[in-house]
Amino acid sequence: MQLTKLLPFPILFLYSAIATAQVELAHLTRKVYTTGSIANEEVPFMDGKLEEAIWSDSASSSWSANFVQRLPNENTPPSEQTAFKIVYDSKYLYIGIKCFDRSPGLINSRMSRRDGFNGDWIEILFDSYHDLRTAFSFTVSAAGVKGDKTISLNGAEEDIAWNPVWYVKTHINRDGWTAEMKIPLSQLRFGDSKQQVWGLQVQRRLLRNEELSVWQRVPQNSPGWVSEFGELHGLGNLKPQRQLEIQPFLVGAVNTFEKEPLNPYRKNYTKEVNLGVDGKLGVTNDLTLDFTINPDFGQVEADPAAIALDGFQLFFKEQRPFFIENKNIFDYRFSAPIIGSPYSSDNLFYSRRIGRSPQGQVSGTPGEYINAPQRTSILGAVKFSGKTKKGLSIGILESITSTEYAEISGDNGTRIQLVEPLTNYFVGRVQKDFNNKNTFLGGIITSTHRDLNENVGFLHESALTGGLDLTHQWSDRTWYLTANLVMSQVKGSARAIQRTQTSIPHLFQREGASHLTLDTTRTVLTGTGGDIKFGKAGKGHIKFESGLTWRSPGLELNDIGFMREADVIQHYSGITYSSVNSFGVFRNASIGYKHWFNWDFGGNLNYIDWDIELNGTFRNNWAGTFGVFSQPHIYAKSLLQGGPRIYLPDQYGTWWAVNSDSRKKLYLSYNGWTKTGGEGSYYLLENNIAITYQPVDRLNISLSPGYTTIRHRLQYNESQEYQGSMRHITSMIDQETFNLALRLNFTINANLVIQYYGEPFITTGRYDDFNYVSNATASNEESRLHFFTPDQLTLPTSGTSYEVDENRDGLMDYSFSNPDFSFAQFRSNLVLRYEYKPGSEIFLVWSQGVSDTGLPRASLFQGLNEQVFDKTPENTFLVKVTYRFYR
Repeated sequence: MQLTKLLPFPILFLYSAIATAQVELAHLTRKVYTTGSIANEEVPFMDGKLEEAIWSDSASSSWSANFVQRLPNENTPPSEQTAFKIVYDSKYLYIGIKCFDRSPGLINSRMSRRDGFNGDWIEILFDSYHDLRTAFSFTVSAAGVKGDKTISLNGAEEDIAWNPVWYVKTHINRDGWTAEMKIPLSQLRFGDSKQQVWGLQVQRRLLRNEELSVWQRVPQNSPGWVSEFGELHGLGNLKPQRQLEIQPFLVGAVNTFEKEPLNPYRKNYTKEVNLGVDGKLGVTNDLTLDFTINPDFGQVEADPAAIALDGFQLFFKEQRPFFIENKNIFDYRFSAPIIGSPYSSDNLFYSRRIGRSPQGQVSGTPGEYINAPQRTSILGAVKFSGKTKKGLSIGILESITSTEYAEISGDNGTRIQLVEPLTNYFVGRVQKDFNNKNTFLGGIITSTHRDLNENVGFLHESALTGGLDLTHQWSDRTWYLTANLVMSQVKGSARAIQRTQTSIPHLFQREGASHLTLDTTRTVLTGTGGDIKFGKAGKGHIKFESGLTWRSPGLELNDIGFMREADVIQHYSGITYSSVNSFGVFRNASIGYKHWFNWDFGGNLNYIDWDIELNGTFRNNWAGTFGVFSQPHIYAKSLLQGGPRIYLPDQYGTWWAVNSDSRKKLYLSYNGWTKTGGEGSYYLLENNIAITYQPVDRLNISLSPGYTTIRHRLQYNESQEYQGSMRHITSMIDQETFNLALRLNFTINANLVIQYYGEPFITTGRYDDFNYVSNATASNEESRLHFFTPDQLTLPTSGTSYEVDENRDGLMDYSFSNPDFSFAQFRSNLVLRYEYKPGSEIFLVWSQGVSDTGLPRASLFQGLNEQVFDKTPENTFLVKVTYRFYR
């Protein structure tokens, strides 16, 4: 098959546009704001009114204004002007901001919890390292709600889990609204130069016009965000502020559940009390040590329900505060193209491995009861991170998780079984900038060490990974070249290494894969991977990226990292043409093309996908997306889970999204996608709706139903031996999935919030057209699959297994499990969060959950009723109190 026949015509047009339609930017003047120091008697009282003498025009430094629009019409005057003033003393920055508004009755004062970023707001950003890549952001809404975050990778990454201690008040008056901020210098990171120069930006949102205005103009097609900031001068003789914060906490919890009289572990409710401490120590002014001892994350929202039928592991985002904060320093996604990829989550450090569910399996005999831990306890963790004045970023993380045992009780007494060994995790990350902050060279090392015994001998005794990365930018950061190289080595018993070789990501035993060899005596497995890409980040209307990523068959990252699949080489490319300003009926619009090609290390081309996408936001603030895709060439090397690489029919489809005006009290969002294909292909349709209603400023309610149906998709069941040959049994699955997420946020004031999340989930699968694979690479279904006839296949009344009489002699030749399933789950969290003083909080939490697996009912809703709502849920009532000491 010729490659040119597999690519659509638009790629020729879009790639040719790289050399054309480039609207280069005129040189931009970088603004400078010069601040001044104040004496102790000039310190303002924080009431948001800006009535003190230092806020007058003649005192210390001057007010700065002349903001310009960033959205929707870049470099035009904003609807309303803004002015700000900055002064400082030995301990604090003081910022006064005037958000002028000729219609103060229209100021939007929507409430939310911290980091909600709702309503009208003002944001000030400091690049205190002045590295043109990282910044500290402080935001306050007109209602007085705080928001704060760190920004890295020149605006590409944001971390809203950062919660510094700072103070702010707002006030609405006849001229608009004002904000008064007091930011401790100890919460920022900067060098020890006698005269400091920081990057500075101030940004304002005017919700009713959905307008962003900025102090320092940053064109929409700029290659970055932080690198384009103005400058803050006048910071002289700042003394290093070594941060010290200690936050002890106390947690009490009660767990209730349906009682089982004969089960000693479920006779009565259980009680737990937990003590721990979190801390932060400024080793120097720009390097910080964070630690946690015996942490507790009971207030964290549960993961959404999901199920994987293909055998690959699921990726869940990190939600625990200790691991979220400053996570960008440790992030090493070595292949994360801007166009997306199935491998974008691959990372040398996946913090969810720390404190994971125990990996050991426990089974009891009839009459025995098991009490197994749900997660591994984290004994402690420490992070050392920051950036020196010479441009060296450092991140070191060490954590120890405890030995975990399951307890089994029966007529013969009680015994324990190890299900997770004592484990040490280590991550070290460094990166240095050169060449006037246009070139970055970095590296990472991770290690995992376990104290094993025979019960957990299937685990690796040790795992070591390393990576090197290089980024070079030129032409004012418009163009870039990035390269990554990663390596891994895992050690363990022959049993452990064989388990890795035969796992879904590797499948060394795969039939017909001559480039793979399963070695059952190996005790060490090594591999490499990497990525190299070239692209254009800004200036003009066009952005593009093209690259190559690979993972050798032996690469293994899943001890402390995340890796979906090894034995893959992928080429990817994408190009986007975007408007810079509004035009016609659009505020902005874009068109993009992207494609992916996948090979394995045997040289087999396994997958081709190309997409075209249109995006637009209309002048009425409605937005829409429409895309089409084609997958004209598909071979699945993992579907048969050790069987041969199998041909799958071509697929094509569309996706779409429509969003109404989010400024309104009632906001609607609808998205979905569908796919079908040639003869023998399957059909999929997914629809998701989100309804958000904010009847008053303090209350926000959202309801998000989703429904997915799949028809006639080829699904692997299991493999059985018959007359010296392997029978790889597959079937066609019809699957339905429904979920309904309800979220409620009631903000009593800026420091007291009630939040609720609840979601029922159900997915069912019914299998038919059972068969075995006869010629895996045949394009014709009749040649590829041998379907069982009714006289070959029977399902006994027990319904648990199918019996196969392949030679029709009246005797069962082999059997396989009935794969029909229905999985249902309900999870909810009700959280009251009260920040009774800056950095100190009280949490009251009620969590509820129930899960059930069985055979499909007549309908999804009958299944939900019988598997969830007719069951007695498990409840957890939790109180957590923290107190932050700081200086």
